[in-house]
Amino acid sequence: MAAAKKKMARGRKQDRARVAGGQKYEVGYESKKTGRSASAVKKAVKKVGNSRKRVEKRLGR
Repeated sequence: MAAAKKKMARGRKQDRARVAGGQKYEVGYESKKTGRSASAVKKAVKKVGNSRKRVEKRLGR
């Protein structure tokens, strides 16, 4: 059982490091967090990939 919990914890951490451009709530969260529009977030995800760090860096410039 401990192995299953460890695997799930790792999965959640990896999920938080990504922005799902097709998920309305994820785009909305990132939009609100950065102060940019939802379309700007989607464009950033297309341009730099779904890494949260790269998307935020792109939107912050």
